[in-house]
Amino acid sequence: MKHSFAKHVGWRAFTAAVTLAAAPAISFAGDGTAPADGRIAYVTTDMYWGVYQTADGKAECPDGLNKYGPREVFAKLYPKGGTEIDTHLAREALKYYPEDSKDNFPMPEARGPIAIGLNLDGKLGPNDFTSPTGEKGIDNALYRVIGCSPQFRGPEGQFRLFGNRLVRQLTYNRSMIELSGVDSLRNDDSVQVTILRGLDPLLTDAGGDKIMPGGTQRVDNRFSKRFYKQLKGRIVNGVLETEASDVTWPWAVFFGNTNEYRFRGMQFRLQLTEDGRAEGLMAGYADVDTFYRTVMGWSTHHLSYGQLDPSGFWRKLWQHADGYPDESGKMTAISSAVNIYMVQVYLDRGEPNIAVSQSR
Repeated sequence: MKHSFAKHVGWRAFTAAVTLAAAPAISFAGDGTAPADGRIAYVTTDMYWGVYQTADGKAECPDGLNKYGPREVFAKLYPKGGTEIDTHLAREALKYYPEDSKDNFPMPEARGPIAIGLNLDGKLGPNDFTSPTGEKGIDNALYRVIGCSPQFRGPEGQFRLFGNRLVRQLTYNRSMIELSGVDSLRNDDSVQVTILRGLDPLLTDAGGDKIMPGGTQRVDNRFSKRFYKQLKGRIVNGVLETEASDVTWPWAVFFGNTNEYRFRGMQFRLQLTEDGRAEGLMAGYADVDTFYRTVMGWSTHHLSYGQLDPSGFWRKLWQHADGYPDESGKMTAISSAVNIYMVQVYLDRGEPNIAVSQSR
């Protein structure tokens, strides 16, 4: 009786293995050579909001971490309890209408001169930070809001932990970039960077924990047009830099939700490593409204684990918003940075190509 290897391991795994075996060798940034056809793609494996942390947290959070989450606030406001409608449901409604809240519970802000991020406005301002490597003019006002929140601090913070885990687990989060027109992965003064979305699981090692370069991803040509974007970039000493552009980025951070973030003036700065990886920052001005709504996609139960009270958090976001004013002069976005990690991947474009279908 014949034994079908493809049937035994699964057709997708079999075809991925054949594709990988037939694919050209992975191009490394260190040797300076150009990838095949001047193209190379990377898929996201890890993402979390940039929060500078010291070992004990005292330098950036001298007032301690935030202590007032939904449970603590509720206990303060209703020490004797109350009716379901007047208490629990009323507090839950404020999660979606935080502007109606009159609460004023303390929410410590991150301090100190150091923050993770980029100089987004090209200026040196009085509220700017210095990066951990000494770069001046860093814009990351979001860090002031989330830097002392247990939800966003690593590695145990709930929002950081699950948000990053779902980057790997949910194919909805399969964000990718493709570099084209590449003459050298070491230095190239003009490359095109295209943001795409994939459809397949990530390639792991035998243990299933480490994401490996060299897998194959089918490009989503049907449902990801709003994520598709072309950016101008360059490579300097193995570091990819892109010009600022408005981007919508898929990032579901809670089970069952399909969320996305909108960045104004987003820039990549990624080190292209010699083992087929790209890692660094995705920095820009996060739209305050969509950022808040995405975070509030979490249940109140999960927000309570990290002491994140919705109305206080909403108020702090708008207080520190520092970019893209509306017609009234109100700032609508907040400078931010995301730590992002990628591995090289081969693309199965399918038909039609997303760039062609979008131009029609």
